[in-house]
Amino acid sequence: MTDVTSSRLSVGLESQHTAMSKRTQYWALVLLCLILGQLIASFIASPRSFALATSSDLLQCGLLLCAATACAWNIPRSTGRSRLFWLLMSMGVGSWLIYQVLWTYIEVVQRREVPSLFAGDVILFLHFVPMMAAMALQPNVRQDDRELRLGSLDFTLLLLWWVYLYFYSVIPWQYVYSSEAAYGHNLNQAYLAEKIAFLAGVALLWSRSSGPWRTIYAHWFGASLLYSSSSYVANWALDRNAYYSGSLYDLPMVASMAWMTVPGLLALKMSTQQVASKKPMLRGVWAARLGMTAVFSLPLFAYLSIFDSSAPEEVRRFRLVLTLTAILLMGSLVFLKQHLLDIELIHLLRASRQSFQELQVLQAQLVQSEKLASMGHLVGGAAHELNNPLTAMLGYSDLLSATDLAPQQRALADKISHQAKRIRTLVASLLSFAKQTPAAKSHLDVNLMLQQALKVCQAQLHEAKVQTSVEFGELLPTVEGDSTQLLQVFSHIINNAANAMEEQQGGVLTVSTAGVDRNVRIEFSDNGPGMENPAKVFDPFYTTRPVGQGIGLGLSMCYGIIQEHGGKITCRNREDGGASFVIELPAVAASAETLQAQAHAAN
Repeated sequence: MTDVTSSRLSVGLESQHTAMSKRTQYWALVLLCLILGQLIASFIASPRSFALATSSDLLQCGLLLCAATACAWNIPRSTGRSRLFWLLMSMGVGSWLIYQVLWTYIEVVQRREVPSLFAGDVILFLHFVPMMAAMALQPNVRQDDRELRLGSLDFTLLLLWWVYLYFYSVIPWQYVYSSEAAYGHNLNQAYLAEKIAFLAGVALLWSRSSGPWRTIYAHWFGASLLYSSSSYVANWALDRNAYYSGSLYDLPMVASMAWMTVPGLLALKMSTQQVASKKPMLRGVWAARLGMTAVFSLPLFAYLSIFDSSAPEEVRRFRLVLTLTAILLMGSLVFLKQHLLDIELIHLLRASRQSFQELQVLQAQLVQSEKLASMGHLVGGAAHELNNPLTAMLGYSDLLSATDLAPQQRALADKISHQAKRIRTLVASLLSFAKQTPAAKSHLDVNLMLQQALKVCQAQLHEAKVQTSVEFGELLPTVEGDSTQLLQVFSHIINNAANAMEEQQGGVLTVSTAGVDRNVRIEFSDNGPGMENPAKVFDPFYTTRPVGQGIGLGLSMCYGIIQEHGGKITCRNREDGGASFVIELPAVAASAETLQAQAHAAN
C-alpha cells in the first residue's frame, strides 16, 4: 500500500513538474515573440510615427504585466519571508507598470508627448524602493522575528531617505522653481544612484547565496543591469534629440523587461523551503549602518541647502525646510529603534541573570547528586563488607555473656555487645542510604501523608514540647511517588525540628502545603535556633548533633529520595529565627489541570 501511494505521489509530482515546464516554455516563447515584434517594428515603421510609439508603449506594458504576474504567482505558493519577498517584488514591478500605463495614456490616448516636467516620474523613481526592501528580506536565509522587526525600522529609514532625496533634488525644479534642464539632470542623477544601490545589493546577495536562490538573484542582477545600462543610453540619446518611442534604443530596455519575468517563472519550480545562505551576512549590522549613514547625511544636505549659491533662494529655503522635517521624522525612528533595543536589552539582561541563577542551582544540585551517588556506592560496599565480621562479633559476644563470668568481666562483655549493636545500627543506616531507588509509585495525597507523619512523630513532638500548626492548601493536586519513602522524608524533617527545639524547651512547627506552577509545595518552618550552615545540611555525614546521636545521613537520604521523585528540597534560615525546609514535588498532570479548571470556575 505504501509503495502504491509513493508511486502515485511521484507520478503526481512528475506531472506537475511537466505542466510547469510547459508553462515556462510557453511564457518564454511569448516573450521571445514580443522582443522580435519590437525589433521588426523598429525597422519597418516610420521613425517618430504614432503607430511605432503605440506598438512600443503597448509592448512595454505587456512585458511589465508579464513580469508582475510572474512575481504575483509566487505569492500564494510561498510562505513567510518568501511570500513577502514576492509581494514586494510584484509591487515594485507593478509600480513600474503604472508609470508605463500613464506614459502610454499620454502618448497613445491623448496623442501628445510626455511633458518634461512629468509628475509621474516619482512613481518610476520610487518603484525600486519595494524591490530594495524585498532584497533586504533575504528570503534565502533564516531570520528570527527580532531581526525582521528591527530590519523593518532600518528599511523605513532608508525608504524615507530615498523619498527625501527625490524631493530634495527633483521636486524643487518642478514646483518651486521650474527648470526643465535642472529637473532632468537631477532626476537622472538620483535615478542612477538608486539603480547603482539596487544593483550593488543584488550583486551582494548573488555572491552570498546558493542553490535556486542564487540563480534567481543572478537573473535579477542581469535584468537590472541591462535595464540600468539601456535607460542610461536612452537618456543620453534623449539629450541629443535622437531618442523616440520605438527606436532601437528601446530594444535593450524591452529585453530587460522580458528578462525580469524569468526569475518569477524559475521560482515556480523552486521548493518553498528556505535554503541556508552560503556565506551568512551580518544583516542587522549592515542595515543599521546604512540607516545611520542616511541619518548622518542629512546635516550635509542642510549645509548644501544653505551655502549652495548656484541654487535660487526659493529652492534653498525649500530644501532647508525639507531637510529639517526629514531630520525630525528620521530622528523619531532612530529614537523608536533605540527604545526597542533598550527594552530588548533589559529583557536579555533579566533572562541571562535568571539563567545564571538557575545554572548555579542546577550546578549545586548536580554536585550534590554526584556526591551522594559516589558516597552511596562507597558506603554500600563498605557496609556489606562490615556485616560479616560484625555478625561474628555479635554472636561471640552473646556466647560470652551466656557463660559464667565475674561481674567485672560480664560488664565488659555487655559493653562489647552494646557497641557491636551500635555498629549494626550504623551499618543499617549506611545500607539504607546506599539504596535510594524508589519502589512502585502511586498517586498520593500529600495532605493525608503529612497528617500520618505528624501522628507518627507525635510522641517525639510531645516530649520536646513542640506545638504544631497546620496550613494545608485546599484542592491540592496529587503527586506520584512511593508512600513509604515520602513518609520517611516527612518524618525525618519533623523529628529534626523536634530535636532542634528540644534544646530551647519547646517551640512551634508549622507545616503548610500549596499548589505552585504545576508543583506541590510543602514547607516545614520552626522557630528553633536555625541551622549553622544551611548549604551543607544535605552533605553526607554532616551533623550538628553530639557524637553518638547521629551520623549525618538522614537529610542526605531525604535529598536523594526527593531527587528520585523528580522534585527538589531546599533549606534556609528564617529572618525571624528558625529553619525552613521546602519540598517541591511535581503534580500529576491530570490533577493539576483539574485544579486550574476549578480555579477558573471559581473566578
